[in-house]
Amino acid sequence: MFTYKTEIHLHDTDAAGVIFFANQFKIIHDAYEALLEKFGWGFAFMLKKSPYFLPIVHAECDYKQRLFVGDKIALTVAVEHIGTTSFALIYTIKNSRKKLVGTGRTVHVTTHKKTGKKTPLPASLRRALEKYSRPFGHG
Repeated sequence: MFTYKTEIHLHDTDAAGVIFFANQFKIIHDAYEALLEKFGWGFAFMLKKSPYFLPIVHAECDYKQRLFVGDKIALTVAVEHIGTTSFALIYTIKNSRKKLVGTGRTVHVTTHKKTGKKTPLPASLRRALEKYSRPFGHG
């Protein structure tokens, strides 16, 4: 698994200082970007040098506990599934007391930039994802 640490900022919250629901998606996307960067598939690489895009085709979040401005959180990211043209990531969000405060899941499809059509995962991306794959039935 990959761990990404951050804190809740004012711009992440609503008028009551509680995380605005859509911003949990933003935070898990930040963790996803950090994971891609770690193994050389960051967005700068994809936009400038890669013939592929990795659009999200499904996203979901569950909210287990409120988060407030200043709360420090740690997200763990694990690869749930790797298919021929797609992969799924799962996110676990815990607060500084290591209490589960949220979860998320995203499904990504590899598409070719020029055609926009699904294409098999590049071998280098598949190998990188496999390093963060969790064994089935564990979590």
